[in-house]
Amino acid sequence: MTKDEIVKTLHFESETGMPQYDPVTRKVYVNLQDENIFAVIDPVTDEVIGRYSVGKCKGNHGMALASEQHRAFLSCEGNDLMTVFDLDKHQAIAFLPMAGGPDVIKFDSGLKRIYVACSSGAISVFQMDDPDHYRKLEDFPVQKKVHSLAVDAETHRVYAPEQEEDGKAVARMVVYEVVPR
Repeated sequence: MTKDEIVKTLHFESETGMPQYDPVTRKVYVNLQDENIFAVIDPVTDEVIGRYSVGKCKGNHGMALASEQHRAFLSCEGNDLMTVFDLDKHQAIAFLPMAGGPDVIKFDSGLKRIYVACSSGAISVFQMDDPDHYRKLEDFPVQKKVHSLAVDAETHRVYAPEQEEDGKAVARMVVYEVVPR
């Protein structure tokens, strides 16, 4: 390709949240958060090939993939749940409570940990014991209004940008060293 151009537009009757490409299934997944739907797109045809309910998850916004385990992790803004979605069965299989205001969600494939940035002042941390079993480890306290994070797959460090400290504006990146459990 020698130039950037729009080749197709897919229209949804919903706000979309955090699309992800899965190199294992070779599909693109997108949250249709106003409809509580998980949509699947075939990038070969650029067509929506499936729409699936996310169960009791409300406002599925953030998404991370565990490609090898065929799982998607969804942060549900409307009811503060971390939802595990089985990509093979096309259904939600687990719902775990988390801190308020969930946004970006990331998966550390080495430690099998799921991290969710929550604007209420926490990073919710979950452990994948196996693809069908999950448990909450903690709501790790951070400054309020943390909306995003990144995970280094090699060092397992978690990076969280802060925009506020005790109600005053700041601009900094905080690095957390993860303690294996």
